[in-house]
Amino acid sequence: MSHVPFPAMKRPLVAILRGIRPDEAPATVGQLIESGFTAIEIPLNSPDPFRSIEIAVKMAPADVLIGAGTVLTIEAVEQLHDVGGRLMVTPNTDANVIVRARARGMVTMPGVFTATEALLAARCGASGLKFFPASALGASGITAIRAVLPQDLMIAAVGGVSDKNFADYVSAGIFAFGLGSSLYKPGMAAADVKERAKATINAYDEAVQGRKE
Repeated sequence: MSHVPFPAMKRPLVAILRGIRPDEAPATVGQLIESGFTAIEIPLNSPDPFRSIEIAVKMAPADVLIGAGTVLTIEAVEQLHDVGGRLMVTPNTDANVIVRARARGMVTMPGVFTATEALLAARCGASGLKFFPASALGASGITAIRAVLPQDLMIAAVGGVSDKNFADYVSAGIFAFGLGSSLYKPGMAAADVKERAKATINAYDEAVQGRKE
């Protein structure tokens, strides 16, 4: 099944802003974009999430992916489309949700944990797979499942991944990550998010460079 490919990014890092409020979105999203993030996810269990997504979409450059996480229903996919979101992330593998988001032209990153889920998501045309929680699988667990997946499928590790352990995953050939509480926690000032974003990007660049050497 054809899919919307995950766009090429210098750093395939997804900032997860779980719990952000609409009034906090402009400053926080602005700092992340300025720091070099090109994918931002606002989970739907945040306060008034579609308003925050709409705000982020309007202020983001065209090459920055803005979308929603914790998308559980087809109705949520439609709401995300209505506010201009282009990234759809789930914690689970729901074929109907993936297919609808793909039909709407969205980049899709469903959550998977097993080979069965990963292969189902791939068959449904997912742009990439979010191995979650990565801390439970580890780089070796993700690598083992990856052996049976299409080689061109983008693989991301999410859950328990931070600037502290990028190298463990990068050494296994995993270069895409979703970053939540290590980057943003509810109520965090935009200046603090900027500081965490810079530290995260520096650590990522060092890990990638270290693997090339």
